[in-house]
Amino acid sequence: MRSRILGLLAAAVLLTCAGVRAAEDESPSPTPSPPAAAQAPPAVPAPPAAPAAPKEQAKEPSPPPSVTVIGARDAHGILGRDVRSSANEDMGRIVDVIVDRDGKVRAAVIDFGGFLGVGSRKIVVDWNALRFAGVSSKSDSITLDLNKQQVSAAPEYKEDTPLIVLGAAGNLHPWDYEH
Repeated sequence: MRSRILGLLAAAVLLTCAGVRAAEDESPSPTPSPPAAAQAPPAVPAPPAAPAAPKEQAKEPSPPPSVTVIGARDAHGILGRDVRSSANEDMGRIVDVIVDRDGKVRAAVIDFGGFLGVGSRKIVVDWNALRFAGVSSKSDSITLDLNKQQVSAAPEYKEDTPLIVLGAAGNLHPWDYEH
């Protein structure tokens, strides 16, 4: 008699676990009723039923991320790149890129002037004033649509202060985030 009760109890637990697993795997549907033998009241109290899984755990798997392949000749990093004017004057090198709140690239920070890092200062130039044509290797420089005299007159960039962005004529668009 005792082994029969334990057998019925084990069958009830298995059916309960199978019902919970089916509810997790499928859309909500009525729980199937257990067989008649399992509905008979057991002589020994049944263990408490396992709690239903929270809905967060039953989420569908995320779709795979999209993948874009860019050819090695079509894209290059720009940090540390030399910048030259269209008259081939040394304008410094790019040390940072500035993005707005929407993630759109707005400007580049150029370490300008000085000799071997002494006497140089950082200035900010509008992204639209930079030209990347002809940049096919790490040794190629980026062209700036400004001359050395214009860049020399630009105020120095300091972090956590308002940016003054130097742009080529007609290309500068103010940032309006003070609402």
